[in-house]
Amino acid sequence: MSDTLQKFMFEHSLVRGELVELSEAWTQAQQRRSYPPAVSAVLGEMMAAAALLSANLKFNGTIIMQIHGDGPVKLLVAECDAALQLRATAKLADDAAIADDAGLQQLVNLQGHGRFAITLDPADKLPGQQPYQGIVALDGDSVATVIENYMMRSEQLDTRLWLAADAGVARGLLLQKLPSEGGKAAVGEDADAWNRTVTLASTLGREELLATGIMTLLERLYWEEKVRVFEPRHPLFRCSCSREKVGNMLRLLGRDEVDDALAELGKLEIDCDFCGQHYGFDKVDCMQLFSTEIVADAVQPPGRQQH
Repeated sequence: MSDTLQKFMFEHSLVRGELVELSEAWTQAQQRRSYPPAVSAVLGEMMAAAALLSANLKFNGTIIMQIHGDGPVKLLVAECDAALQLRATAKLADDAAIADDAGLQQLVNLQGHGRFAITLDPADKLPGQQPYQGIVALDGDSVATVIENYMMRSEQLDTRLWLAADAGVARGLLLQKLPSEGGKAAVGEDADAWNRTVTLASTLGREELLATGIMTLLERLYWEEKVRVFEPRHPLFRCSCSREKVGNMLRLLGRDEVDDALAELGKLEIDCDFCGQHYGFDKVDCMQLFSTEIVADAVQPPGRQQH
């Protein structure tokens, strides 16, 4: 069965929800890396959360979720675009010794300098337009709590998340309370829906979330509720790396730095952190990268006369 993201809405209320199940995409994200169980659990939760948040955005671009750490884990990244194409990676300290039951704070916030960031990178940026990025202190003992606190501060939206992942599957549930128009409840609106649906979801434990398919979970949690279910979507793993993008990165480093690296190494060997794709650049390749630079003053617009 393909990976699935299922949106739903509680009738006569301003509460919406999503469930996501990632097995194929999550397996592919781990294919070329062997993470300790504690790291795998956190990264899988971030990947599920990235899919849940991306599906709620009316935004043609990529959501990039990052945790910068000061513990044995230095960086965790999960990305998801508008088509629910996902990728994720983690960077560990060279001497990292990580217990199987290590929590988020032990992994990334030993000295209290951990940071959580969400970046929205438009696919169709205007010239000079920069991606939007919000960065906050790592406030919470779990990925779900960190994101909930971020959403409340940055978006002023009541958002609750339940996330779980192991080496084989990552699942997540999101509930969100939408603002009422004019701050007043509409006629016939179920005013208690938010408290009730959150209370029911809070009975969901990690082991149950890992062991149960998302449609079974929806029926089990909300069998007494009137739920409107929408057409499911199917996330997938896809890496956006390319030789062109690696070449652009080398150009940004500058010719002097690239030449110094070539003199020392003979050839530049670069592997994508997300998918493991290998890119090699020898002296001829690098010469071609920088030979494409054109001095603008050497080109005259058509019809321009020199004086």
